[in-house]
Amino acid sequence: MSSTGRSKALDIGLPVPVEIRAIRGARRLRLRFDEVSGTLKLTCPPRISRRSALDWTLDQRDWIEAQLARAAPLEPFAPGAVVPVRGLETRIVWSPDEPRAPALIGGELRCGGPIESLPRRISGFLKKLALETMSNEVAEFARKAEVTVLSVAVGDAGSRWGSCSSEGRVRLSWRLILAPPEVRRYVVAHEVAHLKHMDHGPEFKVFEACLFGPGVAEAKALLRRVGPRLRRVGRGH
Repeated sequence: MSSTGRSKALDIGLPVPVEIRAIRGARRLRLRFDEVSGTLKLTCPPRISRRSALDWTLDQRDWIEAQLARAAPLEPFAPGAVVPVRGLETRIVWSPDEPRAPALIGGELRCGGPIESLPRRISGFLKKLALETMSNEVAEFARKAEVTVLSVAVGDAGSRWGSCSSEGRVRLSWRLILAPPEVRRYVVAHEVAHLKHMDHGPEFKVFEACLFGPGVAEAKALLRRVGPRLRRVGRGH
């Protein structure tokens, strides 16, 4: 790019469009989210190519999702709230007559006990469900990949959906239990694939596709769309 003008907002597969502006004197790429316009503002040195600038922007997905999650309203666990569980919109129903332990019944997440500790009990239930579900899926993909998994754990990293170590320890975001199953299984397969290839090179991508099966691109795109909301669920008061 050689001009210093602002381009029209571009759709490059991120949850929000990107607007590029080349700035004379700029020495590096900079990105910010404009909540008013709902666009990403990308400024860059005049001589950098548009393709390079957009490729760099795509690499900032985790940061972008974090900004979107902060900008949108939080979705606390509260009576009457509707939150996704396994990709299905599920209403939280609280009643003092219900058992204290949360349970999924007929499309509702029902829970009793003290109302002030409802968020903690709902969160604990979902984390347990996430660990049970994804432990089974890790084992499934590990058998297929012919790799050994030492342990599976869930957490709530701010910018990562999953990670693994060369020793075979897999850690996944509990929030994936909120996502549609194909999104959750894609992330699980992605991390198990890293036990064969610790980078993101061509061999890894081929192996990931074989392990997950058809629909890798679709699952990744869906994760980009729903990811910001998943990070808002269960936060706030």
